[in-house]
Amino acid sequence: MALEAIRDQPRAVELLRRALDGARVAHAYAFVGPAGSGRMTTARAFAEELLSGGPRRASTDAPHEASRPSGTRSTGPHPDLHVVVPTPPESNPKGARTIRIGAIRELERQASLRPVLGGRRVFILDEAERMTGESPQAFLKFLEEPPPDTVVILVLPGVRAVPATVISRCQIVRFQPRGAGRTAALVGEALALLQAARTDGAPGLFRRTDRIDREKAEALIDGCWLLCRDLLLARAGAPAALLSDAEQASELAAEAGRWSDDDVLAAIAICRHARETLINNVTPRLTVEMVVGRLLARAA
Repeated sequence: MALEAIRDQPRAVELLRRALDGARVAHAYAFVGPAGSGRMTTARAFAEELLSGGPRRASTDAPHEASRPSGTRSTGPHPDLHVVVPTPPESNPKGARTIRIGAIRELERQASLRPVLGGRRVFILDEAERMTGESPQAFLKFLEEPPPDTVVILVLPGVRAVPATVISRCQIVRFQPRGAGRTAALVGEALALLQAARTDGAPGLFRRTDRIDREKAEALIDGCWLLCRDLLLARAGAPAALLSDAEQASELAAEAGRWSDDDVLAAIAICRHARETLINNVTPRLTVEMVVGRLLARAA
């Protein structure tokens, strides 16, 4: 896919196109934006263009797929493109997906080899915020002294999702949200969960969180986060068009009347912390129930 085929992120495409046309490609990029905004699609398109130019040469240093630890793989038809993805522990396939130190070490090893076909190697770290343990520090050392002809792309939900020392060494490319319908659905679900817990107490909350998986828990926490944003807007008297769903304006206004500005800001901090804990091996259901309980304690 060519960069120009990505229609809904013109600023990101323009920035990357200027870098390619002016031969001013950075050694590290952070593609920052919400899930579903096209970060990964754009990363692959950018990588394709990076790898399509320049001299090609044969090499006996081709990577062997079997030698890679879980979480690192060569993808697509081009052997100089590598994607690092979060994976569960080998001992617990249902455990938390993270990017562990072994995947970073393998990235370093692959980057030290000569490119197989082109003049570059490109590494994409999908959900880079899931680096845990020693991984961020090891990756930082890699960024401080990157091998020549290596480009790294981090796919992130926000600039604070990784240590500041890491993000400061990347050129940030921002992606705007898309799919307003999904955002409205997340807010509506979070509001319904909050109201059910308020009306029916713990039994109502437990019924709605029964058998919740990690992906669903992340969506609910994101919905609570977006709900807090709408509550702040409603408290400020913002027009309904600025809310996630204008049709919910009256319901959001009624809910906002239960909160103070300080309570909403505290709730945002709670959601942020909960999103971070889900990266670790924390029970999804427990996390959601904790967030809803704390939000109810903040509301009048």
